[in-house]
Amino acid sequence: MAFNDGDFLEIEYTARNDSDNSVLATTDEKIAKENDIYNKDIKYGPALVILGSGAVVKGLERELKGMELNKEKSFVLEPADAFGERNADLVKVMPLSQFKAQNINPYPGMRLNMDNVAVTVVSVGSGRVVVDANHPDAGKKIKYEVKVVKKVDSDEERVKALSKTYDVEPSKIDIRKDEIEIFYSDEVKKNADYFVNRASLVASILTYMKSLQKVYIKEEYARHSEEEHSHSHEEDSKEEEGSKQ
Repeated sequence: MAFNDGDFLEIEYTARNDSDNSVLATTDEKIAKENDIYNKDIKYGPALVILGSGAVVKGLERELKGMELNKEKSFVLEPADAFGERNADLVKVMPLSQFKAQNINPYPGMRLNMDNVAVTVVSVGSGRVVVDANHPDAGKKIKYEVKVVKKVDSDEERVKALSKTYDVEPSKIDIRKDEIEIFYSDEVKKNADYFVNRASLVASILTYMKSLQKVYIKEEYARHSEEEHSHSHEEDSKEEEGSKQ
C-alpha cells in the first residue's frame, strides 16, 4: 500500500542518534522512561501525521509514503533529509545584559524563543551568552524505527484525531454534508490553552480537510454551586503546585 499527500496516518516511532544509538524522541512511554527522556506533559501513543503538511522531516515523510500498514521499518536519514546540516551563521554571541533586561537568567541547555526563532543557550560567561538557532539535532544522522498503525479515512475520525493532537477532544461531533459542528460540554475545561488549541484545530480542519467548508463551535457553560466552584478552585491550585515541582 502506498500513501499520498493529504493522507492522515497514525504512526508509532522511535528516533535515535545514529552515532551513539541514544533516543531522541519516541511515541513509546516505556522507551522514554528507560532512556531518561520521559516527559509527563507528553501524551504517548500513536502520533498523527498528515502527509504533505511539512510537520515531519522530509526524509521521514518520503519513507512513510512507501510503507505498509502494521509493518515496522528501520532506516537512517542523512542530516539533509532530517534536521539539516549545522550552520555556523546561526550561532550568535549576545550581551548578558539583554537577557537580564527581560528578567531571564540564561543557562547552558536552556531553550528560548527569540524574535520567533527557537534557540538553545550554549554557554554563559564574561557578560556574554552564546546562543544557537540550529535545530538541536542538526548535523546528525537520524535512525528511525517506524510503524504505520492506522490510516484515518472518515471525516469524523480525522477530526477526532486532530482534536486529540491539539488536546481539545470534543464532547460531540456532528457532520452535515460539508459542514461540521463541534460541541464542547461544560465539563470540558476552557482555559487559555483550550482557546489557543481550539483555534489551531479549526485552522487544521479547514486547511487539510477539503470536504468541510464550514466549522461551527458550540460551547456549553453552566452555573455551578459555591461548593462546586470551591472544589474546582482547589483542584486548579493542586495542578499549579504540581507543575512547579
